Amino acid sequence: MTGTRSETVEADDGARLWAARSGPGAPLVLCHGGPGLWDMFADVAELLADVIPVVRWDQRGCGRSERCAGPWTSERFVADLDAVRRHFGLERMALLGHSWGAQLALSYALAHPRRVSALVYVSGTGIGPDADWYPAFVADFRSRLGGHPERQARWQELTDRPHRTENEDRERAVLQWSIEFEDRERALEHARRMADPWFGIDDACNQALNEERKRTWGTPELYAACASLDVPVLIVDGARDIRPRSAVDSLERALPRVRRVMLPGAGHLPWVEDPKGFREAVTAAVR
Repeated sequence: MTGTRSETVEADDGARLWAARSGPGAPLVLCHGGPGLWDMFADVAELLADVIPVVRWDQRGCGRSERCAGPWTSERFVADLDAVRRHFGLERMALLGHSWGAQLALSYALAHPRRVSALVYVSGTGIGPDADWYPAFVADFRSRLGGHPERQARWQELTDRPHRTENEDRERAVLQWSIEFEDRERALEHARRMADPWFGIDDACNQALNEERKRTWGTPELYAACASLDVPVLIVDGARDIRPRSAVDSLERALPRVRRVMLPGAGHLPWVEDPKGFREAVTAAVR
């Protein structure tokens, strides 16, 4: 994106993180999904270019950030996000998190509420246990992928291989990500854009943070913490996300300062399939 400058953020344990800022002024800090993926928010930065600058960053050990062996914990990732805040000289910041990044942004706000001016929670899965959403997600995943038998067969073939090349890893990811879009005719096109550039998925990071969520999400302590969070929160959902949006009801009920926008024709990446609705919702939240 024009005017974007890449920078290196050093975490408090010395790990080096890739980051980029799109322009001057108080930015919206973006937390990408995963875990184990990298920033895919170039379209969001472009969409909001005349509204607000953004800070994008690749989480620990992923994408353009320094390869490392973790640690893969939410506490560590919250500390890394705070290092990003300090690096860019932000006393307080507006946060936007997508999918796993929505969980990370919420975790940061709970840990440091006075350092967050607003939170935009996009395509998350709420604060309940995995049972609230994961079985339905798996069923929807299989149903949507099953609508394209040739893609399903190839995805299964690649999934079953004990060892894959880098190109095969990318192909498998594209097939898997294609189910995230409601527009089935353009789904592969959208998924290929997500995989360009390709940095490889950190499976150890993904597994560790998903296991941590299973242990720590859905507790009374988490509900109580959200109920006392004095930060304005906007929840943005694509109504056609294959993760049931009802799972997010738990978070909406708990938060005292919350607004929710449902984009009816969009899937898991709502800015791709409803850029106008997404821009309007985010602009209202950050202004």
